[in-house]
Amino acid sequence: MENQENENQCGENEKTENQNFEQEISSNEESDQEAKLQKEFDELKDKYIRANAEFENIKKRMEKEKLNALVYANESFARDLLDVIDALEAAINVEANDELSLKIKEGVQNTLDLFFKKLEKHGVKAIEELKEFDPNLHEAMFHTQSAEHSSGEIVQVLQKGYKIADRVIRPTKVSVAK
Repeated sequence: MENQENENQCGENEKTENQNFEQEISSNEESDQEAKLQKEFDELKDKYIRANAEFENIKKRMEKEKLNALVYANESFARDLLDVIDALEAAINVEANDELSLKIKEGVQNTLDLFFKKLEKHGVKAIEELKEFDPNLHEAMFHTQSAEHSSGEIVQVLQKGYKIADRVIRPTKVSVAK
């Protein structure tokens, strides 16, 4: 009977050991499974954060492009109108002696002033006249000798330049001192 009790106790010990072993294996499997899930979660979280950041960058870029499109939408049209402005300015510079010619000149000046107001309303402005040549704003048509001007200074403005917002749509054509 003692033998049988020993055998039963041994059997129970083996069962307990087997259960402990199975629990350990199960625990290790759960731990491995948990580690895999955590790794997968971290990877997905990283992908989400990157995708979200990329989306935000695209959104900002699109907004900037939209604003630029609105600001510079009239650029081509404004560039075409510059020839009309040049013609009106040339008409103003014509000598006028009689009363009728002076009235016509005054009407042309009023038209030109209105033209400038409308262009400024849409962001088109004449480039300010500077003393020094700036290749970003000016186009040198020729170089001249000048005793009154130092090298690199603008001697004469041949044609006004214009810009829309910060973009030059026509550079000022100038002669530059050597």
